[in-house]
Amino acid sequence: MSTTKTPSTKRGKLVNLRNFPGFTSTSWFVMFFLYIPLVYVVIYSFNSSRIGSIWKGFSVKWYGKVLHNTDIQRALKNSLEVGISATILSTLLAVMAALGLLRMQRAGKAVAMALIGAPLIIAEVVLAVGTLGLFIAVGVPLGKVGLIVAHTAFCVPFALLPIRARLSQLDMAPFEAASDLGANERQILRRITLPLLSPAIIAGALLAFAISIDDFITSFFVAGPGSTTLPVYIFGMIRSTVTPEVNAISTLLLLFSSIVLIGSYLIQRKRR
Repeated sequence: MSTTKTPSTKRGKLVNLRNFPGFTSTSWFVMFFLYIPLVYVVIYSFNSSRIGSIWKGFSVKWYGKVLHNTDIQRALKNSLEVGISATILSTLLAVMAALGLLRMQRAGKAVAMALIGAPLIIAEVVLAVGTLGLFIAVGVPLGKVGLIVAHTAFCVPFALLPIRARLSQLDMAPFEAASDLGANERQILRRITLPLLSPAIIAGALLAFAISIDDFITSFFVAGPGSTTLPVYIFGMIRSTVTPEVNAISTLLLLFSSIVLIGSYLIQRKRR
């Protein structure tokens, strides 16, 4: 008597990487080098010593200095202005790109996705150098305008990922029903498509915002006088020495980025 394999049985036959020799030790090794530097930064941000690498006691004074440092506040303001503007623009472009890709043929869709997703593959330093050369050639001023344009360009694929994933899971029945009832494309977009995509749009926007806030390489090349972002400012501080004040800024930036990314993950998980 033959028996058919159920999906659960097939899933049970999948390769379990944990059974391979050295997998566990390799995983711990990778996790160690990924996260120990972050733990080090957080711990030494509470160091009372002026020298960041020598522990002399627990103190939160460096956080107070960070919060009252006008230069840091100016850099943070620049980062927020650039990040919010780039997030709005890149999310709008990502929504339009996701909807436009639905109507394209398979070959054209593959080419379009390769072009849109290029910032995910190409080294960022190459994109930064190319962007700087383009801005100089066409006369785009280096500063906030240039930063917003550059950040928008490389944030689009990050905002597009959750939106495309959501579109692939949508049921076409509501769209067909709305069309049968006489709704035009604008009404369908406003009353059905955008509400159904809203969780993915929010998740994509949060992801794009986190990427923009954390960016250093492109900001370093494109930022002009008076438009220094927070990551570029931190780099300028560590060129002389690493103080607990640098660790405190980095910890706050890490905390902010983690909150944004966790929020993006929870929103995507909720929509499932």
